[in-house]
Amino acid sequence: MFVYYLIAIAVIILDQLTKWLVVSNMQIGESIPIIENFFYLTSHRNQGAAWGILQGQMWFFYIITIIVIGVVVYYIQQYGKESKLAGAALSLILAGAIGNFIDRVLRKEVVDFADTYIFTYDFPIFNVADSSLVIGVILVMIATFLDERKKKGSLEA
Repeated sequence: MFVYYLIAIAVIILDQLTKWLVVSNMQIGESIPIIENFFYLTSHRNQGAAWGILQGQMWFFYIITIIVIGVVVYYIQQYGKESKLAGAALSLILAGAIGNFIDRVLRKEVVDFADTYIFTYDFPIFNVADSSLVIGVILVMIATFLDERKKKGSLEA
């Protein structure tokens, strides 16, 4: 179980370090091409959620994030022993939630910087915490699917 919290701590540190580097070294709106027409480091701030929705609703985010953190810790304790994949996935969700929560508490906004273009679509700018959340959710879905297949297979046997 301890390893899941170590994963979360490592991702939170990486998230906060990358955000600190962006805040310390770039002006808001500044963009540095990494792979032309595909990936840029762009200093951006967001006071809302994904795609800029719910701008300025900090108390909503504080309350929801505290609830999410509590639920995720509960599920890590419940399912982390049974499934390493589920435990790791939940640790990524925990890290993502805490990483953006730290920004909202300390900065009153979230620092975003990963700016990708997929063909002609400029995908919303994101950060390490956002990536951690998305990867964690995908892995939870995979873990759930595998668990259901395993249960179904044991019922047929």
